[in-house]
Amino acid sequence: MNKIPLTVKGAEQLREELQRLKTIERPAVVAAIAEARAHGDLSENAEYDAAKERQGFIEGRIKEVEGKLSNAQIIDPALLDADGRCVFGATVEMEDQDSGASVSYQIVGEDEADIKAGKISVNSPVARALIGKYAGDVAQVQAPGGIREYEIIDVRYV
Repeated sequence: MNKIPLTVKGAEQLREELQRLKTIERPAVVAAIAEARAHGDLSENAEYDAAKERQGFIEGRIKEVEGKLSNAQIIDPALLDADGRCVFGATVEMEDQDSGASVSYQIVGEDEADIKAGKISVNSPVARALIGKYAGDVAQVQAPGGIREYEIIDVRYV
């Protein structure tokens, strides 16, 4: 399986989720199944069916998170010697050439991406256009409405 790039913070969030799933969610759903079983006939027991479905979801998510963590390549942007280039984990401040609007994004792994928090996936068109560029360069991004150009103002490694 391919390595999954994660920032240190993203890996920590996955570890916390895994811990919560195993110590809180899993025991709670086991208790819900036991309680539903105590109600009798399982063939017409909606509580039992819902609890079993929830258990399947939790077990699937545990496997998924464990798989991601076992294949994770944890990258700390503060330790990178990128010499001012846009790389995974970097926070890039840029200006839209058409509108003049200024935006700032951190390039992160797919699981960490959250556009509202200013985090974009390394696989997104914007991030792919930014990778390898320096402050002062212009990145061209293929958007649904046509090509957009962004001037890179600053690259930080937080």
